[in-house]
Amino acid sequence: MTTVSEALGALKVSIDRMPDPAGRAEAAALEAELATVHGVRHAITVSSGTAALHTALIACDIGPGDEVLLPAATVIMTVSAVTAAGAHPVFIDAAQDGRGMDLADVAAKTTERTRAIIPVHLAGRTDGLIDLVAYAQSAGLHVVEDACQAQGSSTRGRAAGTVGSIGCFSLKDGKIISCGEGGYLLTNDDALAARAAAYRTHWLTPAPGAPAASRRGMNYRLAEPLAALARHNLKGLAQALSRRREQARQLYDLVGDTPGLTVHAPGPEEAPNGYSALWQVDLDRPRDFSTRLTEAGVTNSVGTYRLRAAHQHPACQDLSPADCPRAAQAVDRMLAVTLQQQTTDADLRRFAEIIQREAKTWRESR
Repeated sequence: MTTVSEALGALKVSIDRMPDPAGRAEAAALEAELATVHGVRHAITVSSGTAALHTALIACDIGPGDEVLLPAATVIMTVSAVTAAGAHPVFIDAAQDGRGMDLADVAAKTTERTRAIIPVHLAGRTDGLIDLVAYAQSAGLHVVEDACQAQGSSTRGRAAGTVGSIGCFSLKDGKIISCGEGGYLLTNDDALAARAAAYRTHWLTPAPGAPAASRRGMNYRLAEPLAALARHNLKGLAQALSRRREQARQLYDLVGDTPGLTVHAPGPEEAPNGYSALWQVDLDRPRDFSTRLTEAGVTNSVGTYRLRAAHQHPACQDLSPADCPRAAQAVDRMLAVTLQQQTTDADLRRFAEIIQREAKTWRESR
């Protein structure tokens, strides 16, 4: 775990160079290190995970009149990136078993306007990713992976964020590797990388078919002090992954076979990063139960952050979303307990005691 003195030491070199308006030595070094760690040709740093998604869509030349397929079981930030690009999000229902996107629904909703699919790896899970990418390739569609919660996850031995056309990550506090705020993209496609790098810096650099200054871009650059901190923390990626996975394992063991909760075990080809411990809630009024856990001191996606299926989100009603009942049920019954590097073993025991107690009380009072 990074101490304050270590973090300050990592920042000192970049701070000593400031002011340096054109400087990006730390960001460039971070990009090289991220590419090496993930085994890809290109990493492009940006200012947030949402900026990464927006930049990826622009790099894929997606804009007004285009449609992008994404799971109804997603966070609002993914939807916002699609609409920011000017495209129309089309929500896909969950698979029959609640894992990943329903490929039949994907095929049914693919039209001549569809340009890309965004799988969203909530809680570090990559359900159905390989089959989804195979479909996209057969249909000539880009796959933009939202891997903001999936640093270090893998499927069939392939790292999340490196299976599709381009992968998007967050460096916000709470992620496996963080620097307070930031993000990055990964790709093996030279043209996508060049367009992403141009867009995040007001198109001041050239890209294939688009010379420097020929298009408008955004200021999505990652600040140098944050890049320095991310570089320092990236050195501890293996340790951070091991710690988070061990935390999830401990919490599963401590909660045990609590009636009303079923561990959402990963598929046989998955190696999730332990971003959250994940259960299915088989209790009456599951969303209210998750809220009760928040009130009792257990932070979770539904109760704390109000996660809901995107087609039911108030901010998405102007998009005329189709109903996705399996996705709605999957989200409502999702108990994703948020874990942090600084979560102690005592915290885990406290979480387990609260979950067991509240589940028992909930069953007895309903």
